Amino acid sequence: MDIQDLKCKFIQSRDYTTDDVNALLDFAKKAYIHDEISIKEYRILIRELEIQGAVIPEIHHEDSLIEHS
Repeated sequence: MDIQDLKCKFIQSRDYTTDDVNALLDFAKKAYIHDEISIKEYRILIRELEIQGAVIPEIHHEDSLIEHS
């Protein structure tokens, strides 16, 4: 699954479209929790969304999949 697939699933589920990377990040987390996507897909999606600017709440920054220098 890639970001486009995630957006399509979002549209089907929510009945509207979004380019908000934080909303897509939350949606990917929900899909993973409900076993709709694999851990591998989840990690790839989260990494891509973080690269696009998605922000994980401060409390979880130490668990980010992007390496910070």
